[in-house]
Amino acid sequence: MTTPTLPAERFEADRPRLRAIAHRMLGSLAEADDAVQETWLRASRADLDEVENLTAWLTTVVSRVSLNMLRSRRTRREEPLETQVGEAAVDAGEGADPEEEALQADSVGVALLVVLDTLNPDERLAFVLHDLFAVPFDTIAPLVERTPAATRQLASRARRRVRGGTPAPAADLARQREVVDAFLAATRGGNFDALLSLLHPDVVLTADRFVVPTPEPITLGGARPVAHSAMAATGRALFTGPALLDGRVGLVMAPQGRLRLVLLFTVTDEGITRIDVVADQERLAGIEVAVLEG
Repeated sequence: MTTPTLPAERFEADRPRLRAIAHRMLGSLAEADDAVQETWLRASRADLDEVENLTAWLTTVVSRVSLNMLRSRRTRREEPLETQVGEAAVDAGEGADPEEEALQADSVGVALLVVLDTLNPDERLAFVLHDLFAVPFDTIAPLVERTPAATRQLASRARRRVRGGTPAPAADLARQREVVDAFLAATRGGNFDALLSLLHPDVVLTADRFVVPTPEPITLGGARPVAHSAMAATGRALFTGPALLDGRVGLVMAPQGRLRLVLLFTVTDEGITRIDVVADQERLAGIEVAVLEG
């Protein structure tokens, strides 16, 4: 049995960075760990005597592995449009710790993972490596088989998608975000009274038939019924984060970075007056998801 040219201790020093890159590329911690393991196998078999910058070399390898996995996933197109979004569907994936998956999604930003999932693999790689990990375009270009200038354009297109179109005025967004963040915190924490205080007494909640699922859409009226309904969805809240949805602040639920449903809010000075929960894939495809600044 040959001795690896790369000591395990040296690889472990770069593991957090490699895992972070793979997670942003793939959206799933389980898949990210697979990519990092494949990177270790390749590194342990490689002749590294001529490698001057080992971190950069490992970054290239994990990026190439993740890119190939992403391209394979897109080719398979593994999920039908009819995918249901019941509580059982809130799954971090085989081999993943749901709580760790949720914490990592929070640290990255659920909305960012959702937007990254809409990019083509080359755009995603260019944006992740350059904008999130400061890798030069000259280094990224060979991975996507483009010139540095063309690679820069890939990242630019991705950046525009991440930022979205023209949002509402900043003052409106600040108020919306304050309320939506409080709604999410109360739901995650199971704080019924805090949630109730955010809702207008005559608030209306609608949910399409793919949310539960049910044969027909659901409509609830009144603060207490709506608050009880939100409390029943605490499991979903683990994989949920704020986002810009068609220019206003809402929530996206996205285990493994895959968009499953959104919550659209109508917020007035008197609180939340309407919540629309959308899980219909055709409707979701028509909603522009972007990342909130700050």
